[in-house]
Amino acid sequence: MYIIVGLGNPGDKYQGTRHNIGFYVVDLLAKVHGIKFNKVKHKAVLGEGYIGEEKVVLAKPQTYMNLSGESLLALKQWYKPEDNQIIVIYDDIDLESGILRIRPSGSAGTHNGMRSVINLLQTQNFPRIRIGVGKPPEGWALADYILSKFQDDEIKLVKQACDNAVKGVEYILTSGVEQAMSRCNG
Repeated sequence: MYIIVGLGNPGDKYQGTRHNIGFYVVDLLAKVHGIKFNKVKHKAVLGEGYIGEEKVVLAKPQTYMNLSGESLLALKQWYKPEDNQIIVIYDDIDLESGILRIRPSGSAGTHNGMRSVINLLQTQNFPRIRIGVGKPPEGWALADYILSKFQDDEIKLVKQACDNAVKGVEYILTSGVEQAMSRCNG
């Protein structure tokens, strides 16, 4: 069984922002695979179902981004997956808009939500899918930028990256992280 977590901030105010791209990808996965979000447990909105033959729990933490680890820790303690059966999807300002990177493990980089996850899980050995949202333009505060919506010229690139992220999750589940990396990174 896999836990697939999209990072974001709860509430309508943050819907469609750069920082909520993880929520968007998990929503796409749910739509493509007919999974309904119908539970609120472990500080997250959850949907349980199958992607192919694999049982999955899709999760959108309802803590604010910087406390995402609280929800993931509760999910891990309840469902008891191996570390490599937790997949975290999130935005990355260090990648240009629309660039996708899948990795089997790694540091939090500049992402405070991932810092919380790694800190509380006490491991960084779980697959992650990062979707580039670009760096803030000169004069923009980082917080204002990541909480802003995508510009018109970015939307097509980002949507393609999100579609590829869905494929990346499917490859991780069926063929492993290495296969997902070779087919989806770019």
